[in-house]
Amino acid sequence: MAPTHIIVIAITAAVLTLAGCATSSPDRPRPQPSTARPCCKLDDAPTTRAAVVRSASRLVGAEAVEINGRRIVEDCAGVARAIYLEQGIDLYTGAGSETKMTGVRLIYAHMRTHGTVHHGPIPHPGDLVFFDNTWDQNGDGKLNDPLTHIGIVERIEPDGTVVFISRVSDAIERYRMNLSLPHVHKTAEGRILNDYLRRKRTADPEETGRLTGELFAFFGTRLTQ
Repeated sequence: MAPTHIIVIAITAAVLTLAGCATSSPDRPRPQPSTARPCCKLDDAPTTRAAVVRSASRLVGAEAVEINGRRIVEDCAGVARAIYLEQGIDLYTGAGSETKMTGVRLIYAHMRTHGTVHHGPIPHPGDLVFFDNTWDQNGDGKLNDPLTHIGIVERIEPDGTVVFISRVSDAIERYRMNLSLPHVHKTAEGRILNDYLRRKRTADPEETGRLTGELFAFFGTRLTQ
């Protein structure tokens, strides 16, 4: 890989600020998944969802993303928004009058308006996957940080392991999550079931989860254009 791998996304709509998971925000109660609509009824055209997956897959390995000549904020929410923007869908719309929300919270608000958040059990390729407590966002040393990370589901493997694409540290990469075995990092054969998503810090509470399956909050399925 080149020292700086930049992927260019051409989007005709104007893009302003792409802030995401690392932005501070007021502490709030953990949002709950909606049960108003079934998780598996899809109103979006299959071609749109397939295009979202293709865009996400194309970004794997990229260290930066450019939209119309501007580098986006390089975090998980900014990357998710950029991928959907390529299909003409702005995941940051739908938050109403809220002005101090992180990118992940903006996307959550969008999904509550234009889709549904749910626990699966099986997501769809192109769905969003939300996580809690991936870092101590409010700095109080407690596990009370909802909606701190987001990714896009690429595929579901035969054993139920969800492969999703997200920006975590230095680049956009694939990660795995198996909700049937959320506390297992890898099998005896060495196959990864759950990637690490939170760094170990001495100040963390003893019960702190670090694996994707332990930090999973819910999936988001977009139902309307």
